[in-house]
Amino acid sequence: MPKESRNAARKKRHLRVRSKVFGTEERPRLNVYRSLNHIYAQIINDQTHRTLVAASSLDPELKGTLASGGNIAAAREVGALLAKKALAKGITKVVFDRGGYKYHGRVAALAEAAREAGLEF
Repeated sequence: MPKESRNAARKKRHLRVRSKVFGTEERPRLNVYRSLNHIYAQIINDQTHRTLVAASSLDPELKGTLASGGNIAAAREVGALLAKKALAKGITKVVFDRGGYKYHGRVAALAEAAREAGLEF
Protein backbone atom coordinates (compact mmCIF):
# COMPACT_ATOMS: atom_id res chain seq x y z
CA MET A 1 0.00 0.00 0.00
CA PRO A 2 1.60 3.34 -1.05
CA LYS A 3 2.19 5.96 1.60
CA GLU A 4 -0.12 8.97 1.51
CA SER A 5 1.52 12.18 0.32
CA ARG A 6 1.96 15.07 2.73
CA ASN A 7 -0.45 17.27 0.75
CA ALA A 8 -3.08 14.52 0.58
CA ALA A 9 -2.89 14.18 4.37
CA ARG A 10 -3.27 17.98 4.70
CA LYS A 11 -6.33 17.90 2.45
CA LYS A 12 -7.90 15.18 4.63
CA ARG A 13 -7.25 17.27 7.75
CA HIS A 14 -8.68 20.33 6.02
CA LEU A 15 -11.89 18.48 5.10
CA ARG A 16 -12.20 17.29 8.70
CA VAL A 17 -11.81 20.85 9.99
CA ARG A 18 -14.18 22.27 7.34
CA SER A 19 -16.95 19.93 8.50
CA LYS A 20 -16.93 21.90 11.78
CA VAL A 21 -15.81 25.41 10.75
CA PHE A 22 -18.37 27.48 8.82
CA GLY A 23 -18.28 31.19 8.03
CA THR A 24 -21.43 33.24 8.51
CA GLU A 25 -22.40 36.85 7.84
CA GLU A 26 -21.64 37.83 11.47
CA ARG A 27 -18.48 35.72 11.73
CA PRO A 28 -16.89 34.86 8.37
CA ARG A 29 -14.12 32.29 7.92
CA LEU A 30 -10.46 33.32 7.65
CA ASN A 31 -8.84 30.74 5.37
CA VAL A 32 -5.08 30.34 4.92
CA TYR A 33 -3.27 28.73 1.99
CA ARG A 34 0.47 28.26 2.09
CA SER A 35 2.53 27.50 -1.00
CA LEU A 36 6.27 27.10 -1.21
CA ASN A 37 6.90 30.69 -2.33
CA HIS A 38 3.84 32.62 -1.11
CA ILE A 39 1.07 32.75 1.47
CA TYR A 40 -2.56 33.63 0.79
CA ALA A 41 -5.45 34.49 3.13
CA GLN A 42 -9.14 35.09 2.47
CA ILE A 43 -12.14 36.01 4.58
CA ILE A 44 -15.12 34.07 3.24
CA ASN A 45 -18.86 34.11 3.91
CA ASP A 46 -19.82 30.44 3.41
CA GLN A 47 -23.56 31.20 3.43
CA THR A 48 -23.32 33.25 0.23
CA HIS A 49 -20.11 31.58 -1.07
CA ARG A 50 -18.41 34.97 -1.44
CA THR A 51 -14.87 36.07 -0.68
CA LEU A 52 -15.20 39.31 1.29
CA VAL A 53 -11.52 40.22 1.71
CA ALA A 54 -8.31 38.70 0.35
CA ALA A 55 -4.61 39.35 0.85
CA SER A 56 -1.46 37.58 -0.23
CA SER A 57 2.26 38.04 -0.49
CA LEU A 58 1.63 38.92 -4.17
CA ASP A 59 -0.55 41.96 -3.36
CA PRO A 60 0.63 45.20 -4.99
CA GLU A 61 0.85 46.88 -1.54
CA LEU A 62 3.36 44.27 -0.35
CA LYS A 63 5.08 43.07 -3.51
CA GLY A 64 7.93 45.57 -3.51
CA THR A 65 8.52 45.52 0.25
CA LEU A 66 8.99 41.76 0.77
CA ALA A 67 12.32 40.04 0.18
CA SER A 68 10.53 36.69 -0.09
CA GLY A 69 6.85 35.76 -0.07
CA GLY A 70 7.42 32.41 1.59
CA ASN A 71 8.79 33.33 5.01
CA ILE A 72 7.45 34.31 8.44
CA ALA A 73 8.04 38.04 7.88
CA ALA A 74 5.88 37.93 4.74
CA ALA A 75 3.17 36.02 6.62
CA ARG A 76 3.10 38.73 9.31
CA GLU A 77 2.72 41.44 6.66
CA VAL A 78 -0.10 39.53 4.92
CA GLY A 79 -1.91 39.05 8.26
CA ALA A 80 -1.68 42.74 9.09
CA LEU A 81 -2.84 43.75 5.59
CA LEU A 82 -5.76 41.33 5.71
CA ALA A 83 -6.88 42.68 9.09
CA LYS A 84 -6.61 46.27 7.83
CA LYS A 85 -8.77 45.45 4.78
CA ALA A 86 -11.28 43.53 6.92
CA LEU A 87 -11.65 46.34 9.46
CA ALA A 88 -12.19 48.80 6.60
CA LYS A 89 -15.13 46.62 5.46
CA GLY A 90 -16.52 46.41 9.01
CA ILE A 91 -15.43 42.83 9.75
CA THR A 92 -14.10 42.47 13.28
CA LYS A 93 -14.79 38.83 14.23
CA VAL A 94 -13.78 35.79 12.21
CA VAL A 95 -13.47 32.05 12.67
CA PHE A 96 -9.98 30.73 11.84
CA ASP A 97 -9.50 27.96 9.28
CA ARG A 98 -5.84 26.93 9.21
CA GLY A 99 -6.34 24.92 6.01
CA GLY A 100 -5.12 21.62 7.45
CA TYR A 101 -1.70 23.08 8.24
CA LYS A 102 -0.15 22.94 11.71
CA TYR A 103 -0.64 26.12 13.75
CA HIS A 104 3.06 26.84 13.54
CA GLY A 105 5.49 29.00 11.60
CA ARG A 106 3.95 31.03 8.78
CA VAL A 107 0.34 30.10 9.60
CA ALA A 108 0.75 31.13 13.25
CA ALA A 109 2.59 34.33 12.28
CA LEU A 110 -0.25 35.34 9.93
CA ALA A 111 -2.86 34.65 12.62
CA GLU A 112 -0.97 36.55 15.34
CA ALA A 113 -0.45 39.57 13.07
CA ALA A 114 -4.15 39.61 12.18
CA ARG A 115 -5.04 39.49 15.90
CA GLU A 116 -2.62 42.31 16.73
CA ALA A 117 -4.09 44.42 13.92
CA GLY A 118 -7.59 44.11 15.42
CA LEU A 119 -9.31 40.91 14.21
CA GLU A 120 -10.95 38.75 16.89
CA PHE A 121 -10.79 34.96 16.67
